[in-house]
Amino acid sequence: MKTLLLLCVACTLAVLSVSGTSEQKLKNCNEVRAAYSSKGFDVNDVPNKGVNGAPLKVCPQGFSCCTVVMEEKLRQQSHLDMKAPVSRLSTTLQSTFKQKHDHFDKFFRELLKNAELSLHNMFVRTYGMMYVQNAELFKNFFEALTRYYIYGSAAVNLDSMLSDFWADLLERMFRLVNVQYEFSDAYMECVSQHTEQLQPFGDVPRKLRIQLTRAFVAARTFVRGLALMPEVVNKVSTVSASPSCVQAVMKMMYCPYCSGQVALKPCQNYCLNVMRGCLANQADLDTEWNNFLDAMLSLAERLEGPFNFESVMDPIDVKISEAIMNMQENSMQVSQKVFQGCGQPKPSMSTRSKRSVKETGFTGRFRPYSPDARPTTAAGTSLDRLTNDVKKKLKHTKKFWSTLPETVCAGERIAPGDECWNGTAKSRYESVVIGNGLANQVYNPDVDVDITKPDIVIRSQIAVLKEMTSWLKAAHSGNDISIDNDEDGSGGEESGSGCDSPSCDTDRDMYFSTPPNPGNPRVNPVVVGRSPSAGVASQGSMVLALCGLALVAPHLR
Repeated sequence: MKTLLLLCVACTLAVLSVSGTSEQKLKNCNEVRAAYSSKGFDVNDVPNKGVNGAPLKVCPQGFSCCTVVMEEKLRQQSHLDMKAPVSRLSTTLQSTFKQKHDHFDKFFRELLKNAELSLHNMFVRTYGMMYVQNAELFKNFFEALTRYYIYGSAAVNLDSMLSDFWADLLERMFRLVNVQYEFSDAYMECVSQHTEQLQPFGDVPRKLRIQLTRAFVAARTFVRGLALMPEVVNKVSTVSASPSCVQAVMKMMYCPYCSGQVALKPCQNYCLNVMRGCLANQADLDTEWNNFLDAMLSLAERLEGPFNFESVMDPIDVKISEAIMNMQENSMQVSQKVFQGCGQPKPSMSTRSKRSVKETGFTGRFRPYSPDARPTTAAGTSLDRLTNDVKKKLKHTKKFWSTLPETVCAGERIAPGDECWNGTAKSRYESVVIGNGLANQVYNPDVDVDITKPDIVIRSQIAVLKEMTSWLKAAHSGNDISIDNDEDGSGGEESGSGCDSPSCDTDRDMYFSTPPNPGNPRVNPVVVGRSPSAGVASQGSMVLALCGLALVAPHLR
């Protein structure tokens, strides 16, 4: 009996001790004063001891270390505290994809420069001044490709540009293989108009057009998608928290100060409900954001496979020289068709046809060319490496907006278990965690959200993502549906290969097989005849044509 009595006394003393400690904290607000001043506020705002909390608008109105002035200042601080972690996450996301965009953009631009440099160096090395004097044709070709990559079809109609290139090339070569004739501008216009029917360059122009269109549309659309991500995140980050959100955050983070419990953290589920209410509009981005990311990942697969920009641009000099050799080999038949369709040209009075091979400065031999002579890999990397890396980042970014509350309500920002602040006291949080998105906030017990007024900025970014997704899907099929407002805001027209997704993977006819040994080029033997045949180029002119290939490019096998 004595033992039981002693236990009862001990329990009573313990309860009185705890009560006394709590009351002592309220009588002495020193801890609150220290925590409050650490935020940069005037310590004199905090009473030295607990006061009547009846005037408080947000926190519990009991005996309190808080005042109305403190509530207002802590409300302002809450706005910053709520914005800080979201801003850090958004800034990291912006920085990551700004960097990825810059890497891809630099890589594609350097590939273009390297391809031009490779062709130029090879032709200069092989043919000297004869190429240099006519290098403008190829310079213009690469400049047009670069403009198309940067500005799209608003600046360059790719189909028309390629048609003009081959027509110009045909005109130059046609004159070379028929130096014994004079051609007026009108006559050459007739020749140019029949370039497609003549097919002097074989099937190379058709294949190259499809390859270039697919690769360029995919590359520039993918780069535009990477550029869009930081833009969307930046604009969404400008959305301000509503007054009810700020009030809820203040209650969650700083009302424990009023009872002297400055170290008390909110319960996790309580934090989730508050943050889901505050970030309800942002969570509604998630559906279109994820659709956009799926489209980016699908296009990345294309860049690794059939629409590989690197595999198109790196051997483009070989492909062009393949076309030139086709023209050389078929020049007599081409000339016959032209003379039949455009009329018999007048013989030339010039002595050019009497020039010897020696006088042309061309030896008729192709110098060995090694793939090792090509410029180093663009931007010090490869497309596969870049694509693999960005795919990981894209996958990691899915559900970014809907998981923001979970990301914020973690670690040191919350207290585990039941020893946490539930909005009124240190105890278990009993309310159910509501879902993400604006529509679900009608049930939010902690934040008053007007579900009838979606944020205008976020709705506009949902529309932007939806439009970009449609561009990405079109690029996945090899079609350009005009991303021409990138730089100048002008519109354009749809173009592309007309490829449906399945055929893009299986249509191997669209792709050139790079000659296995570029060091052993093909040179056609030429026998010089005494006189030209009627209506066709003479064999002597074919010698000059071979010499004149310095205008354009060697054929590498």
